[in-house]
Amino acid sequence: MFNRILKLPLEGDSSIFLFGPRGTGKTSWLKAHLPNSLYFDLLQFTTYSSLLAQPDRLESLVPVDYQDWIIIDEIQRVPELLNEVHRLIEHKKYKFILTGSSARTLRRKGVNLLAGRALTYAMHPLVIQEIGEQFRLDRALEFGMLPSAIDHADPREYLTSYVRTYIREEVLQEGLTRNIGSFARFLEVASFSQGQVLNISEIARELALTRTVVANYFDILDDLLLSTRLFVFTQRAKRKMIAHQKFYFFDVGVYKALRPMGPLDAREEAEGAGLETLFLQSLIAINDYYRFEYKIYFWRTLAGDEVDFIIYGPRGLHAFEIKRSSQLHNKALKGLRNFGADYPEAKLHMIFLGKQKEYHDAITAIPVEQALRELPQLIG
Repeated sequence: MFNRILKLPLEGDSSIFLFGPRGTGKTSWLKAHLPNSLYFDLLQFTTYSSLLAQPDRLESLVPVDYQDWIIIDEIQRVPELLNEVHRLIEHKKYKFILTGSSARTLRRKGVNLLAGRALTYAMHPLVIQEIGEQFRLDRALEFGMLPSAIDHADPREYLTSYVRTYIREEVLQEGLTRNIGSFARFLEVASFSQGQVLNISEIARELALTRTVVANYFDILDDLLLSTRLFVFTQRAKRKMIAHQKFYFFDVGVYKALRPMGPLDAREEAEGAGLETLFLQSLIAINDYYRFEYKIYFWRTLAGDEVDFIIYGPRGLHAFEIKRSSQLHNKALKGLRNFGADYPEAKLHMIFLGKQKEYHDAITAIPVEQALRELPQLIG
């Protein structure tokens, strides 16, 4: 059992939404911290079919005068239950923890999200602080940071199964797309956009699909919490910036499982995107768990100057460039230097595969593993 950073206000009376992709450990965390709670698993067929047919049956399944937590796992499978949950919060003063691995069904059906009566939290893939001495950079870059990928005897097979499970259970069962073959092919093609500025029209041409269909496929990934898209940082911009978003699958192991590799594929490009992904998913998790309230962007000018990640919020402005190299040259520092010229208040960080910190004027270069370990202090 990993020592997760996530903290939920379990001593309070407010109900809670806990979102996160499948496999991030939501259920394990809740069962470990709330072993005596009342638990309903909507992935279990009998529970699912019973509550789907009759959502108001939920009340009869709760003991009289019950005061502990009620957990409903994968609430998006029966979104109509939220109306009943809302009623029980109001009239019975019950407190719920509702987990979900998809926001799409909830939004699409316009269901009651408890009118602000529930706090919202997220569970992410593991970060180095939770793994401790078990962390191995090379393994993390190959198999990612999902708990089962860390523990599994055959992590490659686990990740292959994970991708298939998502396609079958989430996309196919919920009817998010009628052409599952095209969506499966889309996932593979989308993996080549990892860490890249997104060109939906180009991907649509490659797949021989309409731009509208491909745009909807990317929305499905977002709604299933399988991907992240970053906007370009334009605050007080002094240069002309691009307008497109940058795309990442949420975990480097999932990305690697989707990305085909053969003799014609550039391994350096795939591994560079993997290193960026590992840093980004850690950045997202640390920012969320510690409530640092940064917004995460990237920076790219029309002239081609780029910085991989910009974080901006109440605690300041940071720029991170990720390089899959142990040696740094002036060319590698150009994007950070240009960003620093435009934003002298920014803290500039180069994350690389070197063995020790280096200092290049205002830029601090930090070895990857050290940067991951020190991230809460670095941005906090």
